[in-house]
Amino acid sequence: MFRKLISGCVKLVQRYLPEPFIFAIILTFVAALLAMPICRQTPLEVVEHWGNGVWNLLAFAMQMALVLVCGSTLASAPVVKRAINAMASLPKKPAGAIALVTGVSAVACWLNWGFGLIVGVIFAKEIARKLPGVDYRLLIASAYSGFVVWHAGLSGSIPLTMATPGEALTAATNGVLTSPIPVSQTILDVHNIVMVVLVIAALVVVNSLMHPKAEQVVAVSPDLLVEEAPAPKVESVTPAEKMENSRVLSWLVALLGLGYLIIKLFVRGGSLDLNAVIMLFLFVGIILHGTPLAYVRAFGKAASGAAGILLQFPFYAGIMGIITGIGHSGICFGTVISDACISISTPTTYPLLTFLCAAVLNIFVPSGGGHWAIQAPIMFAAGADLGVDPGLTGTAIAWGDAWTNLIQPFWAIPALAIAKLNAKDIMGFCLIDLFVSGLIICGGLLVWAM
Repeated sequence: MFRKLISGCVKLVQRYLPEPFIFAIILTFVAALLAMPICRQTPLEVVEHWGNGVWNLLAFAMQMALVLVCGSTLASAPVVKRAINAMASLPKKPAGAIALVTGVSAVACWLNWGFGLIVGVIFAKEIARKLPGVDYRLLIASAYSGFVVWHAGLSGSIPLTMATPGEALTAATNGVLTSPIPVSQTILDVHNIVMVVLVIAALVVVNSLMHPKAEQVVAVSPDLLVEEAPAPKVESVTPAEKMENSRVLSWLVALLGLGYLIIKLFVRGGSLDLNAVIMLFLFVGIILHGTPLAYVRAFGKAASGAAGILLQFPFYAGIMGIITGIGHSGICFGTVISDACISISTPTTYPLLTFLCAAVLNIFVPSGGGHWAIQAPIMFAAGADLGVDPGLTGTAIAWGDAWTNLIQPFWAIPALAIAKLNAKDIMGFCLIDLFVSGLIICGGLLVWAM
């Protein structure tokens, strides 16, 4: 029965899920067609909302691209790759390989989503190279499935935004949050930690059980696993070459960046916000790559993985413009969705319904920044009226933003580019993970709210 369900999900996705960019275009028109009758907006108003929103997430898009590229560059450092190669020799059976990839990817995604996403895929490819008989599609799907704990982890943009002091926080929440919410009340709260552990454990078990029988395994083509040869070492002769290959310069600039982080976090009592996470992975990566030139080359290779983000972010920003745009009727599509959630909420069910609301919005706007712009002004005020802890409200939004990434192919683009697969190859397996993780998250939020 379970295998029939898996097979049905895989066939369904293979038949109907288009390329991620096409998916973004389709969602644009779906949002536009829904906004007109629901919000009583004219076609002209919808087009203007879309156009006005297209460039509204440029700063956040840059942050997301840097998180991805810096995390990917760190993952490609020789010492990290050696660790991955050593770990890839551990599993002896396909089910064990799937379990190990799932666990490693999920833990790494909790630490940093860009780092975890890329490490997971690189790890999966290395296992495919060493272990015959393992299903390559499921390996990559398992590496991506750990992404569901991203926003509940140390690089979750919503918890980190809540932990960042400033007038922007108060303005974004309509005056509800006048001081930052520390990560001890969101990411590191015991309820959140328990939910993360349970989700990871469930994914490890379910992904292992999904491995097909030997005659149904889709093995990887050896051509997909060919690695580019490392650049040959060239003796530094000129002053320019000596500077390019100077470990001293790498250490000096890394000490500058890491020294600033130490002052910010431990001397000034600052928060581990998104920019701090980017700086941490940037300067640790510079150290681990050894020389400035080696880091530049690795960074250049990793940057290609951000192409999908750079292409699609304006379209999703445009969708956000449609969802947040207010026409002559005075009604906003995002407000309609959020108000529907609030109208049936109690203090106990509010976090759960906030999570589900965010999950629906994430299909149209797969961005923590987008969710923050749409939901923060409404959900924090409503949560305060119900007496719900703001840390729980923000965490519920963050989990919703992460959960439907399992069926929203936007964030899978970098992983798929490395694996040389299409979204439809892995999303059938991810659909099963969506149901399993959703049950755990819903139950965890209800318990937290009691």
